[in-house]
Amino acid sequence: MTNTAKQAEATGTSSIKTYRQAINEALFQEMRRDPTVIVLGEEVSGGAGTDGIDDAYGGVFGVTKGLVHEFSRKRVIDTPISESAIIGAAAGAACTGLRPVAELMFFDFIGVSFDQIFNQAAKFRYMFGGKPNTPMVIRATVGAGWRAGPQHSNMLHPVVAHIPGLKVVMPSNAYDAKGLMISAIRDDDPVIFLEYKTLYDSKCEVPDDLYTIPFGEASFTREGSDVTIVAISGMVPRANAVADKLAGEGISCDVIDPRTISPLDVESIIESVEVTGRLVIVDEANERCSLAADISSIVAEQAFHALRAPIRKVTAPHTPVPFSPVLEDLYIPSPERIEQAVRDVLEA
Repeated sequence: MTNTAKQAEATGTSSIKTYRQAINEALFQEMRRDPTVIVLGEEVSGGAGTDGIDDAYGGVFGVTKGLVHEFSRKRVIDTPISESAIIGAAAGAACTGLRPVAELMFFDFIGVSFDQIFNQAAKFRYMFGGKPNTPMVIRATVGAGWRAGPQHSNMLHPVVAHIPGLKVVMPSNAYDAKGLMISAIRDDDPVIFLEYKTLYDSKCEVPDDLYTIPFGEASFTREGSDVTIVAISGMVPRANAVADKLAGEGISCDVIDPRTISPLDVESIIESVEVTGRLVIVDEANERCSLAADISSIVAEQAFHALRAPIRKVTAPHTPVPFSPVLEDLYIPSPERIEQAVRDVLEA
């Protein structure tokens, strides 16, 4: 049970960085440190095969911008528009001693490469007697609110959290994004690294040096004794805002950001619920088979004796993400819905 501020391993200078800049810096620093790290994906360098300027894009959200100038196209590789080829190449490269970071762009496209992820990369260690490592990172974006329509806006993290052999990382701020990305690149197993789109321009203080954040250790972004709120990825800032508002009324909330959902820091969640007796889970995934449902079942099994009110889940409805901006805003769990859930468990 450690606060994010206590996690830094780095010393020296720091500066305000965006979520996007923090991931970009992690890639730069790890590629300088380790020549086996490569980056591949659609438009990760930009301008290949044209008369245009190299590095015109740096991926669809500009996260890999600048890498090609320092590391060349041998290590920053533009690929065809083929998710199965991107992930298949990354899995093969990982088995040969490289450490690929593959960009899947939108995680909604996971279905195109699911066999390479589920049936191959996740199982290599098990299929071959524990001998091969598969140190690959799959970066992808998740979440609604970017006005990208239903085919580019889903939260499909429960799908990969279900699969043994994969580690799943979901940072909610720039500090965690850098430390977790460095940990992901250095890990010897496949890591799914999911970036919430509307967080890219969010900012916080980030060390300039290299540092890592361990997988499976949650961050307590707020501390309190009345209600436990577990929030996932882009829902963490919303939960923090609610906790800050309610603190003005004398209601104190533990806000837990798991940071990684596989492995999941079950111990911290249980310890918090045993103090507060009340649990609200905020997860933008659709409710059926969501992470919110999974955490609810874990707490019901392991800490039922501590509960003073029914568990409340605040999730997206069981529909595709709407294209209408008004409906899309209603689809995403709002601070108002989170606040109401907190009040409901207090009244119960």
